[in-house]
Amino acid sequence: MLDEKLLRKDAKLVAIQMQRRGVQFDTELFARLETRRKSLDVRLQDLQAQRNAASKKVGELIKSGLEVDAAKAQVAETQRDLDAQLDTVKHEQSAVRQELDELLMSLPNIAADDVPDGSDEAANVEIDRWGEPPTMDFQPRDHVDLGGQQRLLDFELAAKITGSRFAVMRRDIAQLHRALIQFMLDTHIDEHGYQEVHVPFMVNSASMTGTGQLPKFAEDSFTVPLHGQDHYYLIPTAEVPVTNIVRDDIVSAKDTPHLGDLPIKFVCHSPCFRSEAGSYGRDTRGMIRQHQFEKVELVQLVPPEHSDAAHEELTAHAEAILRKLDLPYRKVVLCTGDLGFSARKTLDLEVWLPGQNAYREISSCSNFGDYQARRMNARWRNPQTGKPELLHTLNGSGLAIGRTLVAVLENYQRADGSIALPEVLRSYMGEKTHILAQ
Repeated sequence: MLDEKLLRKDAKLVAIQMQRRGVQFDTELFARLETRRKSLDVRLQDLQAQRNAASKKVGELIKSGLEVDAAKAQVAETQRDLDAQLDTVKHEQSAVRQELDELLMSLPNIAADDVPDGSDEAANVEIDRWGEPPTMDFQPRDHVDLGGQQRLLDFELAAKITGSRFAVMRRDIAQLHRALIQFMLDTHIDEHGYQEVHVPFMVNSASMTGTGQLPKFAEDSFTVPLHGQDHYYLIPTAEVPVTNIVRDDIVSAKDTPHLGDLPIKFVCHSPCFRSEAGSYGRDTRGMIRQHQFEKVELVQLVPPEHSDAAHEELTAHAEAILRKLDLPYRKVVLCTGDLGFSARKTLDLEVWLPGQNAYREISSCSNFGDYQARRMNARWRNPQTGKPELLHTLNGSGLAIGRTLVAVLENYQRADGSIALPEVLRSYMGEKTHILAQ
């Protein structure tokens, strides 16, 4: 959520920043609500002063010799009238506050100055490329055909069990999927210094609101009704429960030793559930866009001055997995029109897929500044001032497991349909060198 003080100070500047993101900020509506809020604040203070004066009047009458009951009765009508007016003002305040909150919740984060302007992904800018796409002297097959051998990657069976956009994996491919998870966790924990957490796969609405999924993206989420209560949400990414670990907390070495000192670095493997409400007709073949998939997620919580450096570090940690797997990829910075709602800057990693003859996203690494922290009331205690300040939050996939599986299958395929295994995975695969061998 944006700082309300910034909107009060310079609403026109915020409107310009929102235009960069293709969002219209109604400055006139905000001004009307602010005027009404200030007027009600003044009215409330005035009525409270009158109410206090009426209460003091009772004491003065008693001191003058009037009996207690008579003194109270003399000012009772005035007090009742003031109480009624106070109730009305408080009700109006609540309504105005709700409108202001809804307006604030509807505004995305302000993009960083170095984020390129653009309306959609066509304006994203490539900033780096690593590795060369493999040269194959045969027509490369996509992962659907490769995994379809021996029905080790079975979409028809998943459709029978559940529906479209699901997959069943067997034997070698199921083992490879598991190996990728363990390899990524081991790398991020042992080499990059993350602490592993395991979190619930369902969260409440406060957690979804804290990281920006609600109210904007309610239709993209799967809900789990509760009897006679609110409902839970299946997590769209581990970002939601992991970042919310610090919701309503003040992080300090003294008060939160279980979290460790800043920067705090979490890694979490989890399933992810997305309705893909806005993507019908896109990527319907295979595992690229599914309702259920798995990721190894990286989350960092840092002081503001470390924010930009942490973004580069986190992205490099995701890149390290691709390099260890020797998978060609490119790095792009997302333009304002393709930037996620809560992000101020995002670097996407896109892996080469021979079956599509294209680079496809495998990780989005985002810096949210204090946007999520303000929604979550997540703070740290600045040792120089001793005062609580908002944290900066960052996250990124390190990596998406299903898409990494796809990339390994397609980049390491051989003419006979077998798949050579990257060296770093062989110890996780019982020292196999190939799978799907004929």
